Amino acid sequence: MVYPALYNGPVNYFARLVREKEIVLEQFDHYTKQTYRNRCRIVGPNGLLTLSIPVKRRRGGKTLHRDIRIDYDTPWNKVHWRSLVASYASSPFFEYFMDDLAVYYERNFEFLLDLNRNLMENILQQMNLEIPVKLTNRFSGFKGENDPQIYISSKIDQAVADPGFTPVEYLQVFSDRLGFQSNTSVLDLLFNEGPSALSVLQECIKT
Repeated sequence: MVYPALYNGPVNYFARLVREKEIVLEQFDHYTKQTYRNRCRIVGPNGLLTLSIPVKRRRGGKTLHRDIRIDYDTPWNKVHWRSLVASYASSPFFEYFMDDLAVYYERNFEFLLDLNRNLMENILQQMNLEIPVKLTNRFSGFKGENDPQIYISSKIDQAVADPGFTPVEYLQVFSDRLGFQSNTSVLDLLFNEGPSALSVLQECIKT
C-alpha cells in the first residue's frame, strides 16, 4: 500500500501505518493545498488548533510533492513548537518525548517531504516500531475504493467518512471541559498515552 506523506498525520493514518511491514510514501503526486501534507490538528486549551506549514510552489502550474519547499520567511517552526508546548506541557508523556521532537523544529528542512518523512520515522521509533519507510520511484496512481488516501484528508469528517476507522477514546489534557476530540494528530495520542499509544492505534482499525 502506498501512502501520502503527511505532517504529524492523524490517528486514522497512523492506525494503518503501524499495521504495515514496510511503508511506501508517494512522492510523485501533485501537491494540493489544505491537506494534511502541510498541516495537522492538535488540541489546545481553547479547542482544536490547526498548525500549518507555509510552502513555496510554482505559480500557475502543478508541483510534485517531492519538489515542495518549506517557506521560512516567517518563524512557523517556532510558532508550532510553542503551540505544542502550550497544549501538551501538562500531558503525562510530553516531557518524555519533547527533546527528540524539538530537534525537528530547530532544524530547517528544505523540502516538506523530508520533514514529514523524518517526523514519521521518529514517531514510529517512539512506539518501538522499526518499520522501513521508503519513497515511490514513480507515480503509483489511485488504487480504488480501498486506497487509504480516500479517508486521510483534512477536508472530511474522519469519524463518518472512514468506514474502517473506529475512534478509541483516551484521556486528553483538556477533555474535562472540551470533551474527547477524535482523530487529531498522532502527537496528541503519543503525548497523552505514551507506551499505550500503539495499543490504541491497533484497536482503531477494523479487520
